[in-house]
Amino acid sequence: MAAVAGDDWIRRYGATGLRIVAVTAAYYVGARIGLLQELVRGQVTPLWPPTGIALTCLLRLGLRTWPGITLGALLVNAPIGPTVPAVVAIVAGNTVAPVCSYLLLRRMGFHTELNRLRDALSLVFLGALAGMLISSTVGTAVLDLQGALPADAFWSTWSVWWTGDAMGVLVVTPLLLVLSRARLPRGVHPYRWAEAGLLFVATTAVALLTTRSVGSLLFLVFPFLIWAALRFQLAGAAPCSLIVSLCAIQATAAGVGPFAGHTLLARMVTLQAFNGSTALTALLLSAIIAERNRTRQQIELICTQLAEVVVRLAPGDVLREWPPPRRGEQPPDPP
Repeated sequence: MAAVAGDDWIRRYGATGLRIVAVTAAYYVGARIGLLQELVRGQVTPLWPPTGIALTCLLRLGLRTWPGITLGALLVNAPIGPTVPAVVAIVAGNTVAPVCSYLLLRRMGFHTELNRLRDALSLVFLGALAGMLISSTVGTAVLDLQGALPADAFWSTWSVWWTGDAMGVLVVTPLLLVLSRARLPRGVHPYRWAEAGLLFVATTAVALLTTRSVGSLLFLVFPFLIWAALRFQLAGAAPCSLIVSLCAIQATAAGVGPFAGHTLLARMVTLQAFNGSTALTALLLSAIIAERNRTRQQIELICTQLAEVVVRLAPGDVLREWPPPRRGEQPPDPP
């Protein structure tokens, strides 16, 4: 009996340990990718994929995997942090922010399928915009207190940090949630595959054109986001939203297109508004379409069940038994 209990303990905690290691590795890889677009001090970037990775891991694997987030944040920030206390504070903020977002989403009854309007709204406003205030505020305040920032760079640094963390949740988490449930579809007409390929190519081309054009043409990406949500729901909206956001972030970092000629703070405000609008459009519309499809399926199921009941009843039985008698009443005599 003791040996069996020991084996169960090893399996349970061994599986948790492997999950923590996997979360640490995913967080670190995502951070290295995000740092390619750093704008402030070699560690503040307008897209921070680890926040989306961390929140997805918490939603799919549970709260026990939070040490993986801490270890990943420590591995990333230790070499680039100004001092040891600053690194500890930044790591703490990077851990607490996704955990708080996870708890807020759980409080709202969040479904990882993102097939309800309330799920999309919760992810945008609670998971991304509200939850990531913690990491951006803690990180920027620590760098300012340590003298690692110029005196007038607090708000611009904070805006980049908050934008990066929020964008990580808005564009990475939906995509990872889709991929975690992805299965190779069967019986799909080749036309659908061709349409999906055309959608992604067209979205990429239009996003590159509008984010690098001197004119204000960013609104041209929204028809493609609507197309993706209407035809493919979240499976199409999430990748298209990521493509558009990546193009906008690269243009912002390079200071070209509609983002040229502005201060860093102004560019971050514009980028956050644009990326937030694209993510909100894609997520809300895909959730609305998913709710509509689910309601239609339920109505069709009920109609099918009612038709089966009517078929089983003889015409005389229908007249005699409907409406059914109330409790205590005798059924009427047949005509």
